[in-house]
Amino acid sequence: MAFPVDLRRCQVLGLAGTAFLALGGETAGALPVEELLDPADVRVALGLVCVYFGVVLLIAAWLLLGRLVRGAEPPTTRALLLVLAVWAAPLLLAPPLFSRDVYSYLAQGAMVDAHMDVYAYGPAHLGGPLAGEVPALWRHTATPYGPVFLGVASALTGLTRGELPAGLIGMRLVALLGVALMAAALPRLARHCGADPAQALWLGALNPLVLLHLVAGAHNDAIMLGLLGTGLVAALGRWPVVAAVLVTLAALVKAPAVLGLAAVVALAIRAGRRPARAVVTTAAAAVATTVATTAVTGTGYGWIAALKTPVSPQNWALTSLLGRATAALLTKAGSDLAPLAVPAWQAAGLAATGVAILVIWKRRGRPTPVYALGLSLAAVVVLGPAIRPWYALWALFLIAAAAPGPAVRRRLAPVTGAVAFLALPSGAPAGADELVLAVSGGLLAVVVLWQVHLAAQAPALGRTA
Repeated sequence: MAFPVDLRRCQVLGLAGTAFLALGGETAGALPVEELLDPADVRVALGLVCVYFGVVLLIAAWLLLGRLVRGAEPPTTRALLLVLAVWAAPLLLAPPLFSRDVYSYLAQGAMVDAHMDVYAYGPAHLGGPLAGEVPALWRHTATPYGPVFLGVASALTGLTRGELPAGLIGMRLVALLGVALMAAALPRLARHCGADPAQALWLGALNPLVLLHLVAGAHNDAIMLGLLGTGLVAALGRWPVVAAVLVTLAALVKAPAVLGLAAVVALAIRAGRRPARAVVTTAAAAVATTVATTAVTGTGYGWIAALKTPVSPQNWALTSLLGRATAALLTKAGSDLAPLAVPAWQAAGLAATGVAILVIWKRRGRPTPVYALGLSLAAVVVLGPAIRPWYALWALFLIAAAAPGPAVRRRLAPVTGAVAFLALPSGAPAGADELVLAVSGGLLAVVVLWQVHLAAQAPALGRTA
């Protein structure tokens, strides 16, 4: 007999999951330096178990909600948005989870506010408490973010006067705004692409990765995706200039969103505009937006060169893994070419990304522009020089809205579940002890869910007997 599923059960189970996440994060999260506990402290161990207990509960709630969404009477989009709000609520005041990037955001905002060149210097140049919160690996690294996000971070720093608790809450509110824009755009994009809005919301907004990394982690990918989705909605509404402006603003948060301009052009052509006019209008709007935004924020154009900002030496992107493996083989063979292995593989990955994007947009039976953009961003993630768990959302957000059939969304569910386990709540690399604790928390949740399942079956079996 199947486990009984209704919206209320899904809502409560997911709420329990995010509540355990928030509770465990109080000791095992990406806390400010002065609040960090000794990793050997029993409270850290319990917090880590609690976090992964919550992750499994959240994933289970999401999967059950997926069954409901695909059923004969799916929930309305309004009901799903309420579920998202309920699930997110415990995370609003929780410490940052799964990454310390939010501290880098605040430090970079303080640098802009102090008229320092964030494209020439890392947060170490700022000094003070905020710089001390940034992981040592990135303290001397220039920012890769565009002037839109830096302008937001600078304004937030000025508003909060550099106070850490207020800054963290402010950054989370900015991320929540991005998530709200994503959730508002998804049903509209889905209807245009002939997809079910409820299924699009389930994969693109209620996805555990959204809650773990965009809400709990407060990543700026949220505002990038929110602006990108809103821009695509404007393009569907036949407002190509507004669409180009919004998509350009998204790219001035993080550069990969610039691919959205191709979708704006394609949608304008589908709406009956001449190709040359569509390209010129989009390009002009993008250039004007870039010039105006850069002038307003005063950050200059250093962000173009900063796109070459180095990635972590131990990044587990495909090209980085292949590069390190090749370097190890060359070193063993006594070759002097070993230092060139990683850059060569990363260059090959960028070339392969370009080819993949061309194939996606030029293939027979061309996908809708929104779906083509989602596949293109998937290529950027898989073949690019750097990858983080939240990067998967670049593609998932648009594929959720535009995938040609429900089977694609179902196949992506296990991917989401796997990626959800790829970061520790502290944002630090995983050691053997941490892995054991994380697995223990996850297994404990599985046992609890199984016991609940058996308890739910018992009355029905008794009635049958």
